[in-house]
Amino acid sequence: MKVFLSTDMEGTAGVVDWEQCVGDGPRAQAGRELLLAEVNAAIEGAIDGGATEVVVNDSHSVMFNLPPDRLAGRASYISGRHKPLYMMQGLDSSYGAVLFVSYHGSVGAAAGLSHTYNPRAVVEVRLNGLVTGEAGINALAAAHYRVPVVLVTGDSIACEEAAVFLPGAHAVSVKDPVTRVAAHSMHPSCARDAIRATARTAVAGASGTSPPQLAPGVLEVMVRTTDIAEAASWVRGVDRTGPRELRIEGEDMLATYRSFCAAILLTRSIAELVL
Repeated sequence: MKVFLSTDMEGTAGVVDWEQCVGDGPRAQAGRELLLAEVNAAIEGAIDGGATEVVVNDSHSVMFNLPPDRLAGRASYISGRHKPLYMMQGLDSSYGAVLFVSYHGSVGAAAGLSHTYNPRAVVEVRLNGLVTGEAGINALAAAHYRVPVVLVTGDSIACEEAAVFLPGAHAVSVKDPVTRVAAHSMHPSCARDAIRATARTAVAGASGTSPPQLAPGVLEVMVRTTDIAEAASWVRGVDRTGPRELRIEGEDMLATYRSFCAAILLTRSIAELVL
């Protein structure tokens, strides 16, 4: 069975500050080591659970945060920016399970380093009328290809938000937020043990887990400025429903997800001008 692993970073045990997540300083290097160990724990658990191949899609920031030669299980690695399917690049119907590793809470949530895709642009996202973080949005691609999402790891808020849209997924909460830049984390070794064991159980039971049930899969997005909303409305499938409100619906859930990703990429330069 092929397993697809989408990894972010802010949901890693011990990571609480942007300085651990971006750049090349010593704290960022230490943060990437913590992330690598959790990703490898998920890979090892997936293989123990029956995975014959694991593909890791690096989905954080510059999207080349992991040393390819240190990935466990000879996992292959999708890295680099401007990927058409962004955090879900590489997924198709040939996979038997999806894992979300080191995910974080949505923008506005009382979660560590909370945001939704672009913190400079996005104020809130709703999926089928309910507030969602990145796990729910990304699950649109899994729903399209009818691949079950069997594991979510990250902070407790990320796990709670994901459970609304992915009730069949196993969850590993590796830390509880104290504030947006503070958390009570498990010891990294304990977090890895929990991820490894739960990934094994999740992948072993993947054949009995249903794909995400997300139809109609409509996204409603509030952005920070009218300029961002205007630019986003140029993307196919994105309609402007208010000064800063967008409605995204494609011909299927994958089209909706692609339109959302395109809008995020298109508006990035405008969002960076926001004061």
